[in-house]
Amino acid sequence: MVFVTDKAIHDYNLRYRHMDKPTDVLSFMGEDGYLGDIVISAETAWQQARKSATLSFDDNIRRLALHGLLHLAGYDHETDNGEMRALERRLRRKFQC
Repeated sequence: MVFVTDKAIHDYNLRYRHMDKPTDVLSFMGEDGYLGDIVISAETAWQQARKSATLSFDDNIRRLALHGLLHLAGYDHETDNGEMRALERRLRRKFQC
């Protein structure tokens, strides 16, 4: 897992997803037995936590890491009819994040 600035994650998001904006977390699949990488914008994670009445920065980092890990495991919330979101909700409750 790597923590970066909003500018860095914006650059990655533009380069790899063709989305011209920052995001909170990106996952990059590995190969040859390597699961992959998770990139988290510490700035965005901090801002999300500040805006939330219930989410601490540490919990938000855990939440984003979980989200990235699910992507590395092959889940895709944009195409799976809610399967990833349901699993993520269950795991968030279990791990309290």
